[in-house]
Amino acid sequence: MNSEIRSWRTAVIEYIRREARPVDKYGHQPRLYALTRSIVEGLNYDDDVVFAAAWMHDLGVFIGHRPEDPTALAAWDNVAYAIERTPAILEVSGFPAEKIPAVLDCIRTHQPHMAPLSFEAAILRDADILEQLGAVGILRAVSKVGRDTRYPTFSAVVPGLRKALETLPALLRLESAKALAAPRIAVLEQFLAAVQAEAGSELS
Repeated sequence: MNSEIRSWRTAVIEYIRREARPVDKYGHQPRLYALTRSIVEGLNYDDDVVFAAAWMHDLGVFIGHRPEDPTALAAWDNVAYAIERTPAILEVSGFPAEKIPAVLDCIRTHQPHMAPLSFEAAILRDADILEQLGAVGILRAVSKVGRDTRYPTFSAVVPGLRKALETLPALLRLESAKALAAPRIAVLEQFLAAVQAEAGSELS
């Protein structure tokens, strides 16, 4: 990797490191990028586009970027916010301007219900789905209890994890991502079965 690429990537990483709040939000970006590398090992794609999209896609969920008012937050479109803010941030970082539209396409379709229009977008979307499964998916969900109005208790989180298990694996597009999903699916299945066995209907 030449010094120019290292420079803009370092600038993007440092920006997200500063802006990611709560602080545990920061871990998603490096994990996500690492997953993209695992998914496409040995394949031809634009890693600059995937890297930038992986690091920038969740800008709109950070405290300080999203609304604080609960009503405004409920209607908040964090993807639209990331798409609006990303070009200027990447330009200042030294990212190749001609690749910014491809980055925005990846961000626009990274959520599971969207249909990616490029290989790079499919990579990012599959990696983001994988982050919602397995032990990491469990940690990300449970960490929201008590600080996200949607999840006041543990019992509010479990239905979301069940839905992830039931719906997300079928949405994966790339065969390599499906293979990576298998152990994560098993972990989530075991966790939900253990919760039911240990707590039954008494989970708070």
